[in-house]
Amino acid sequence: MTDRNRATRKAGITAFACAGIAFGMIGLAFASVPLYNMFCKATGFDGTPRQGAAPVAAATDDSMLVRFDTNVAAGLPWRFQAESPQVSVNLGETKTVFFRVTNTGPAPSTGIATFNVQPGLMGGFFVKIECFCFNEQTLQPGETMDFPVVFYVDPAMRQDSNTAHLTEMTLSYTYFASKNGQPTAALATTGGTDKKSNF
Repeated sequence: MTDRNRATRKAGITAFACAGIAFGMIGLAFASVPLYNMFCKATGFDGTPRQGAAPVAAATDDSMLVRFDTNVAAGLPWRFQAESPQVSVNLGETKTVFFRVTNTGPAPSTGIATFNVQPGLMGGFFVKIECFCFNEQTLQPGETMDFPVVFYVDPAMRQDSNTAHLTEMTLSYTYFASKNGQPTAALATTGGTDKKSNF
């Protein structure tokens, strides 16, 4: 093999390797958001409530105050509110709370809700069994729907030195107009777009 052939072969291998790395990075970029979401839901990272089945252990006498914060982003003509602004739940107790949403606009509209838990450290101990979040909902003008959230607070929070002292938490939901199955604000970074919704 001549030096020229050897150099051409090395250049081809280098180009192939660079193309492979580029395609791999593109693939990771597309996979990073769903992988991050899966990680957050599994671990409660960044205030993301865990998703799971009903608790197997019996509820304790230790209680936690869970507050509910409901918001609607500007541009979506909906009213949105929890049936109660707060509930007291025993750790390990399965609780169901209903949320009511009404389309106050003159035309059908579609929304999708996002959520988080504060303080963020409680995300790993707040377990949702059933939730309407991230499901598109289309409401006709004047239509009202009630959606349940079924959850429990894991008693293991008392074994974590970061959360053992906490006695209350807030579950916050925001409805955004939906576009292609995603909240319109998913890529937005501007603040002040949410407004409190009251009946």
